[in-house]
Amino acid sequence: MSLEREIKKRRTFGIISHPDAGKTTLTEKLLLFGGAIQSAGAVKSNKIKKTATSDFMEIEKQRGISVATSVMAFNYKNVKINILDTPGHKDFAEDTYRTLTAVDSVILVIDCANGVEAQTKRLMEVCRMRNTPVIVFINKMDREGQDPFDLLDEIESTLDIKVRPLSWPIGIGSTFKGVYNMYESHLNLFNSNKTKVERDIVSIADINDPKLDECIGNDADILRENIELIEGVYDQFDEEKYKSGKLAPVFFGSALNNFGVQELLDTFINIAPFPRSRETNIRNIEPTDPKFSGFIFKIHANLDPKHRDRIAFLRICSGKFERNKFYYNVTNDKKLKFSNPTSFMAQDKSVIDEAFPGDVIGLYDSGNFKIGDTLTEGEKIEFQGIPSFSPEIFKELINKDPMKTKQLEKGIQQLTDEGVAQLFIQQPGNRKIVGTVGELQFEVIQYRLQHEYSASAEFQAKNFHKACWMTSTDENKLEDFKKRKGQYIAIDKDGNDVFLAQTAFLLQSAKDDYPEITFHTTSEFKRKQELVEK
Repeated sequence: MSLEREIKKRRTFGIISHPDAGKTTLTEKLLLFGGAIQSAGAVKSNKIKKTATSDFMEIEKQRGISVATSVMAFNYKNVKINILDTPGHKDFAEDTYRTLTAVDSVILVIDCANGVEAQTKRLMEVCRMRNTPVIVFINKMDREGQDPFDLLDEIESTLDIKVRPLSWPIGIGSTFKGVYNMYESHLNLFNSNKTKVERDIVSIADINDPKLDECIGNDADILRENIELIEGVYDQFDEEKYKSGKLAPVFFGSALNNFGVQELLDTFINIAPFPRSRETNIRNIEPTDPKFSGFIFKIHANLDPKHRDRIAFLRICSGKFERNKFYYNVTNDKKLKFSNPTSFMAQDKSVIDEAFPGDVIGLYDSGNFKIGDTLTEGEKIEFQGIPSFSPEIFKELINKDPMKTKQLEKGIQQLTDEGVAQLFIQQPGNRKIVGTVGELQFEVIQYRLQHEYSASAEFQAKNFHKACWMTSTDENKLEDFKKRKGQYIAIDKDGNDVFLAQTAFLLQSAKDDYPEITFHTTSEFKRKQELVEK
């Protein structure tokens, strides 16, 4: 089959949400409708997630939360769907941010009772950075919640994106009767069933069809009024606006009850983008380019604690990946061959012989990869836009066993290479400041240093507000600032200057006093610099 046909068969997307909005349940039901699993509960019981997420830490077992992105794939109506189910917990947001660099679109899950929540806003900001196409699924319609029109207004105003309902609920909570699919012109009547795929669909060619009154009684007139209002207030669905990230189609349903999921899935495979082009420091890489290329967006150690394996997750961007063929790691100037590349097909983790643009595969890694590394057939390009964000919590790493200094150095370097946290080095003394977005990450790091590297360490809280990368066209001003603020200056793992501001006031003062210096709260500035220099 030709490369172009393989590309057109693929849809690669991430599922994002605030914790407890129903993201993992929706993932499970998409797999259920796709035939990848036979009954509900497989995701929650970890039968699927164990192949793509780690359960190696007692912390994870005790807390009962997902800390890593799950990669799952299945075929549906001759389309290969790659799902990246991301952690919802804010302490692991960095993993979610990076995962969004590896997808072509996202499905955003919103709880109908809670509406747009804090983590939802942050995730959408990342989507907006890349104009990622977004489909919204408003979940839990079988429970009491907000008025659908109020939810749409909140999404538009809070997330700064236009919306267009493609399905509309009939009632909510105890009065929920189903949804009218405006995109396909049919009525889906609600039938609570949490484990099987059962649907009661009525074709309604015209919203004024008397069949509608027979099915839902007095609610038919209310539905007609709502549809008329939608047509008058909201823009018509425009596929190009959706694909450019300017318009979000909205669906309603109940993932727990398998309801509204198939409408979402059927529409998704029709409108969601094929694998898209990707920016590098030299040129845009089109998926149809015959030469293979891809990038590492995630590294996870000890997926199988018995074998101490480490898997690098590779997003294929162009050409065809082939097993046992040598590829070039641009970052460390090495040629590598992979004898056991892995595809995650729902509950099965299997060795694959080939993969195509849009696919996400696992490469067993002995320490050759860092997040952001580019693999090619020899061309020296680097994929851009895999940012690090300014952490929110900072602590100094204290070595409790001087005899294990080398182990500690190796451990903290490898863990920060994986993106578990960010490492800043301060002088004098080579002090290691670790920054994360959540407290739980420090527990994870401390546990892993002890159990994987035999290094005993503790963390001492530091009073920093923000880590800002610094750039300036006036080197003298930059050097002057670094001398004056020496005790608050550090370098990141790539050797970039970082200002560790103690408070928001002091950061603003620095900006006012040194207008020649730009203070960046994300490492995305490096990509923009390289693009300007091209």
